[in-house]
Amino acid sequence: MSYDMVVIGTGPGGYVCAIRAAQLGMKVAVVEKRSTHGGTCLNVGCIPSKALLHASELFEEAGHDFANMGIKVGKPSLDLKAMMGHKQAVIDGNVGGVDFLFKKNKIDVFHGAGKILAAGKVEVTPETGEAQTLEAKAIVIATGSDVAPLPGVEIDEKQVVSSTGALELDEVPGKLIVVGAGVIGLELGSVWRRLGSEVTVVEFLDRILPGMDGEVVKNAQRIFKKQGFDFKLSTKVTGVEKSKKGVKVTLEPAKGGEASELEADIVLVAIGRRPYTEGLGLEEAGVALDERGRVATDGHFKTNVDGIYAIGDVIAGPMLAHKAEDDGVALAETLAGQAGHVDYNLVPGVVYTMPEIAVLGQTEEQLKEAGIAYNVGKFPFTANGRAKAQRHTDGFVKILADKTSDKVLGVHMIGAGVGEMIHEASVLMAFSGSAEDLARTIHAHPTLSEAVKEAALAVDKRPIHM
Repeated sequence: MSYDMVVIGTGPGGYVCAIRAAQLGMKVAVVEKRSTHGGTCLNVGCIPSKALLHASELFEEAGHDFANMGIKVGKPSLDLKAMMGHKQAVIDGNVGGVDFLFKKNKIDVFHGAGKILAAGKVEVTPETGEAQTLEAKAIVIATGSDVAPLPGVEIDEKQVVSSTGALELDEVPGKLIVVGAGVIGLELGSVWRRLGSEVTVVEFLDRILPGMDGEVVKNAQRIFKKQGFDFKLSTKVTGVEKSKKGVKVTLEPAKGGEASELEADIVLVAIGRRPYTEGLGLEEAGVALDERGRVATDGHFKTNVDGIYAIGDVIAGPMLAHKAEDDGVALAETLAGQAGHVDYNLVPGVVYTMPEIAVLGQTEEQLKEAGIAYNVGKFPFTANGRAKAQRHTDGFVKILADKTSDKVLGVHMIGAGVGEMIHEASVLMAFSGSAEDLARTIHAHPTLSEAVKEAALAVDKRPIHM
């Protein structure tokens, strides 16, 4: 069987790349080792975690804040099995949607493990039955990433779980230890804390959410502690001992020192992700990897082997589903003779806790390190009418603009719903817009988004409502 493009992996990067290539007239096939499409994101990552985050958020609000708005419902009771059923229904709807899109775009689907035999040849080995070989002018590696292991700690997905296991627990753990204070750890820690767990987060670094704006992170940590999170920063895990009674975790200061122990029912290992390249035949095919084990590309998704390309988590850049999608579109358009491009400086990042955190562009720390002079405009949600009406006044919007040109260089938000609000900054920055442009854009009243306009006005020290 011969194709213009064969995509290995049908996560957000792979399935979007395949669909865009088909739209551009290519004959396309996809190879997927799972029984369902959508990769980690749709099956055991972004989508199911958001289903549980939303449900647990409503559960907590019903139990703690409804009465303040005149709504009397009594103490809510948790039906975890039904909540997990909601999560599964969301997964099924999304993966079914990808199936439909493949059929609509006349994309051939092969289920099995994909292996590159050489440029132009992909072997597909199903769980049962014989292997078959596909021929392609272009092979796209879109295999995503896998959970990064904690050295010396075995993940059994029962007592010591990854994000996958943390989405499948059949009861609320009394005590949960989260190893890693990144996005995944804080999101899943939030789910189980809202449902009743005592959550302790252990982080090797001296801060949560590495790489994000320091002021936003400081504010977030204060809010999370108020919610009930216990943080042990500058701390490393040196051992995990399992027993029938639970799990015992041995800790030490990151810089060395006296050991201590914590006991828990469940330990969640969430120290990051690593590119998934296992079993792809890359070494035999001569495809080079970089120093971090990612597929090396030339900046336009091409590997060192003609006809073989890579996108998404398996290459350099933010490990985010929407980055992978744009990679896929850019590659398909490039192969069709168009000008595909992705600006990795303009990939929004969102943490779906409550309050949410949304970031885009450079942080203050990065601007200082680069020696770029800038102005800051900030506006708190405590001064926003809609936030007051919704009783979600935690957080603020911060805009960083070049001191000379006023070009917006970074936008950082913490507050309810900011994961939706960040995108007007995305549009603005994609067109190299200024804080003045944003300040003069009319925003509907009353909305949370008015905080963005006010922060833009604050860049020039002229906010109206503060």
